[in-house]
Amino acid sequence: MQRRIAHIDLDAFFVSVERVKNPDLVGKPVIVGGTGSRGVVSSCSYEARQKGVRSAMPAFKARALCPDGIFVRGNMADYSAFSRKVTDIICGMSPLVEKASIDEFYIDLTGMDKYLQPWQLLIGIKQRIKDELKLPVSFALAPNKLLSKIATNEVKPNGLIEVPAGTEAAYLAPLDISKMPGLGPKTEQILRQNNIHTLSALAGTSTTLLQQWLGKNGFDLQRKALGIDDAAVVPARDQKSISAEETFASDTTDLDFLEKEILRLLEKACGALRKRNLMAGCIGIKLRYQNFDTLQHQKTVSYTANESNLLTNARLLLSELWDNQKPVRLIGIRLTQLIQGQAQLLLFDGGQEQTSLLQALDAINASMGAGTVRRAGTVTNTPDSDATGWHNRLAEKQ
Repeated sequence: MQRRIAHIDLDAFFVSVERVKNPDLVGKPVIVGGTGSRGVVSSCSYEARQKGVRSAMPAFKARALCPDGIFVRGNMADYSAFSRKVTDIICGMSPLVEKASIDEFYIDLTGMDKYLQPWQLLIGIKQRIKDELKLPVSFALAPNKLLSKIATNEVKPNGLIEVPAGTEAAYLAPLDISKMPGLGPKTEQILRQNNIHTLSALAGTSTTLLQQWLGKNGFDLQRKALGIDDAAVVPARDQKSISAEETFASDTTDLDFLEKEILRLLEKACGALRKRNLMAGCIGIKLRYQNFDTLQHQKTVSYTANESNLLTNARLLLSELWDNQKPVRLIGIRLTQLIQGQAQLLLFDGGQEQTSLLQALDAINASMGAGTVRRAGTVTNTPDSDATGWHNRLAEKQ
């Protein structure tokens, strides 16, 4: 059966949300983030992009390129809320949906022709998001995820396109190799050094040569340049979670100690998020008491990969579960609603410094061992001074 996969992308999502909140921004060069001299651009309107402004660009450079740019601090809580409203609309109208990031979705419409017309369904989704949320949307319908994403990027903003089965390679052929998702700067440099600038040139290059230059990745890139992609649309219920928990050698009723353990576990779990370029939209806390009663609560949060942004909610959940009359033997956290991207880390003044700090800490812990560098707030006198008496687990579940 021929696959039919749609990719839906919210155009300049952060900017679009800011324009819903303040319509005076419509049609103007808007830059989200970078409101301080050392800030970083998180997102920008197409008017600003035409002047060379890009995401992750230092604020001072964006100001030089776009002197009339309107800088907006940004609000991740608002973006998360709008993203979830879009998710509700798409999931309510579609059979199989993958939320790929805060502003991107894949829909598997394979075999649905007998029940509905995929193109008309997508038009309906686009119109409903516009009517109810005032957000512009682009989409593409194609035989696989890779092609639908590339095609959506080509028709943005506010565009729509269908790439029929059998035309995959022809559609991709004239595109520059930089249009291939996942093709990094080093790989691009190697290809250009060998006079490969278009996807048709990449597709027509000897597989042997590509593997010599790029290893196994050469074969994979050639398949993609031909429009071949077997990746499945993964619904939210099948996506991964990251959890961390601690079983104590001695049971405890010390709330201060438990709060420090929560931060320590958050550090580990968020480090795992950042390593995989993920953000979480939900945090859960688990307590197991001395009598083995186990309680769990969870809370939806703004998408983040920064433990500092999760700590307040984690402490709140802990307070809801904690009984000071009952000793605790295990505590754990679980991060779910995982999506790609770490946009929040770049949103606010000093965001680049915070990002650099977290990346530096992650690098040290990766090379020297987990927990080599920790926040001062996680250093505790444990119920058992023998560290080997503790059991720790960090798990990633499918």
